[in-house]
Amino acid sequence: MTIKALVWGENVHEQKSEIVAGLYPNGMHAQIASLLEMDSGITASTAVLQDPEHGLTKDVLAQTDVLIWWGHAAHGDVQDEIVERVAQRVWEGMGLILLHSAHFSKIFKRLMGTPCALKWREAGERERIWVVNPRHPIAEGLPEHFILENEEMYGEPFSVPEPLETVFISWFQGGEVFRSGITYRRGAGNIFYFRPGHETYPTYHDATVGKVLRNAVKWAHNPQPALTTINDAPNVPVEKAPEAIKERGPKLHKPGEEGYR
Repeated sequence: MTIKALVWGENVHEQKSEIVAGLYPNGMHAQIASLLEMDSGITASTAVLQDPEHGLTKDVLAQTDVLIWWGHAAHGDVQDEIVERVAQRVWEGMGLILLHSAHFSKIFKRLMGTPCALKWREAGERERIWVVNPRHPIAEGLPEHFILENEEMYGEPFSVPEPLETVFISWFQGGEVFRSGITYRRGAGNIFYFRPGHETYPTYHDATVGKVLRNAVKWAHNPQPALTTINDAPNVPVEKAPEAIKERGPKLHKPGEEGYR
């Protein structure tokens, strides 16, 4: 089975910064997609903020197995309606991978329910990424640690919920550490946050980063059919109770009436 991945990019820095445009002449989203397609089991398409409905129409999302999200300068420009649409698909079982500054994206904060804040410093520091969960599928084929020579520092505390699993921890030249690869599950959807990816550095040209992203797509993919009933809250009639019961006492709702939300 081929996994259908969709790489969503903000596509703002590439248009405004000569440095970013030089590193990613076709856009960061296109470079990330090219890393994914090094695996014959993954097909990758792209969408950007400027597309109609941000490229995240209901039909597109319905055909997406795993969504990869990179954003930074224009989190607030993402329409709330689209955020809810993406959240619904994650609850139904679509995988979601958040990259770098996507920690402040509306969709990550919506699914985490926390500020998702952190310390940061843009100084081109060496980042040593330690594999702390070597048997996790996202870490398959990786060394004990790997180095990115230039990256933006992110430091703890990271105001997110306690992860389901921590796969990577980063150390920076300035001394800070950060949980740089963490997983969650929301509804039927698998979520992975991966820290590296500052736009002024060639992070998405790094072979090991590409390996992490391909592993993450395969891990996040849920092959089961979409759980489209996840928001249903049916009013179960007395006669359909698993065991025979007799109705008694007053009630607010008529038979079959929707509950309050």
